[in-house]
Amino acid sequence: MRFKTNIIGQLKKLKIYNFLLLTLAGIINATGVVCFLTPVKLYDSGVSGTSMLLAQITPEWLTLSIFLLILNIPLFLYGLRKQGIVFTVYSIYSVIIYSVVAWLITDILPIDVNFASPLAGTDLLLCALFGGLISGVGSGLVIRNGGAIDGIEVMAVIFAKRLGITVGTFVMIFNVALYTVSGFVTKSWILPLYSIVAYAAALKTVDYIVEGIDRAKCAMIITTEPDAICAELMETFETGATKIEVIGGYSNQPKTMIYFIVNRFQVIKLKEIVHEIDRSAFITISEVADVFAVNQDR
Repeated sequence: MRFKTNIIGQLKKLKIYNFLLLTLAGIINATGVVCFLTPVKLYDSGVSGTSMLLAQITPEWLTLSIFLLILNIPLFLYGLRKQGIVFTVYSIYSVIIYSVVAWLITDILPIDVNFASPLAGTDLLLCALFGGLISGVGSGLVIRNGGAIDGIEVMAVIFAKRLGITVGTFVMIFNVALYTVSGFVTKSWILPLYSIVAYAAALKTVDYIVEGIDRAKCAMIITTEPDAICAELMETFETGATKIEVIGGYSNQPKTMIYFIVNRFQVIKLKEIVHEIDRSAFITISEVADVFAVNQDR
């Protein structure tokens, strides 16, 4: 009874807005794959790329759309307990949209994608770059809205720890194996190599969509003049700062660390302000993917 109540509670978290964006994401992803990669026999990554390869070497009625459903849905269901029902529902919905749109483009709409891309022709570099970029936009939108469009991510989460490797390493090993097998199957290494270009373009695009193109910068400033520096930074950039009391590891003297967020265009100005007040201040700059703030102390 409690399990049933928990499922109902989780299902209530599903949002129509997310489904609308997931629909758009599935359409975009299918467009990138079917209109750019599939016509010239380039391969996507993960389960999607595996489906493309299997569709090429099996009877015609076993299409990309069928393999997408056959391979992805069981993986998402298998990972239900670990990933949660909301993630699973969003992911399966995204895969269904991807599969249906791929079928529509290939078999229903008056678009010829059998031998060349409708937009890039047979230019492998253009097909790899734009196929990866467009499919990456679709994949990134799915992730931003709480799901995944490829079951390889679920496989990685489930099996990577058991194998003693990271999730990223698991995905990389899977894709290297996929492209290696495709090279032997097609008896050509040109297509697998261009597929790596598509994968790289997609991976970078997913990062931009999920984490933002213009990432913020985190400045950590170790200083003995925290009040003056904080006052100047907050007045100049009109944002808050956080002060943390620390002890110097070498000097064993009390100091203050200032945690401050700026954009990439403000980094130089921040350095100038800090070193004008405290020339011995120690500054480190690192990227942050997202910044969330409900209230800021000014």
